[in-house]
Amino acid sequence: MKKNILKLFIIFFKIGFFSFGGGYAMIPLIRQEIVDSNAWLEADEFLDCLSICQSIPGALAVNNAVFIGYRIAGRLGALMAGLGVILPSFFIILVIAASFTAIQSYSFVAPIFTGVRASVVALIFTAGIRLIKLSFFNMVIILFSFSAIAFFNINPFVIVVLSAAVGIAKGYRKEV
Repeated sequence: MKKNILKLFIIFFKIGFFSFGGGYAMIPLIRQEIVDSNAWLEADEFLDCLSICQSIPGALAVNNAVFIGYRIAGRLGALMAGLGVILPSFFIILVIAASFTAIQSYSFVAPIFTGVRASVVALIFTAGIRLIKLSFFNMVIILFSFSAIAFFNINPFVIVVLSAAVGIAKGYRKEV
């Protein structure tokens, strides 16, 4: 148990330190460590955790780390995974904040952020591809959600709530 807790902290610290772009960019790394490398969760269970974490307020990376940590090792696992994913960002932001005014005038800084931004889009896209379960129902939800946000500027929160309601209705209909 103690070994898992320390390993959880190290895994989430490493993920927090080496991933850029926020929670969505971390999803492939978290899945690799939790599902593939350590087999602490099944792929479907990981998707369920991710769905729950996306539907509650807060940073996805922190929600995911805390929820997965709790599933694996209880309250202490949640605490250690949460700290693991938060601490790298905290320290990196401290360093950046302390030195940003001094480095922002250098000409090489803007292209660095442009390159990082492009790679983050690829990470998020990859996470989406790996997490999708293709079915007619899912494709309708994906197309509806994308269209509503991209073309009609509907708030993503509204889309998440509507999609959840449709999913609940579909699940309820199967049971009846």
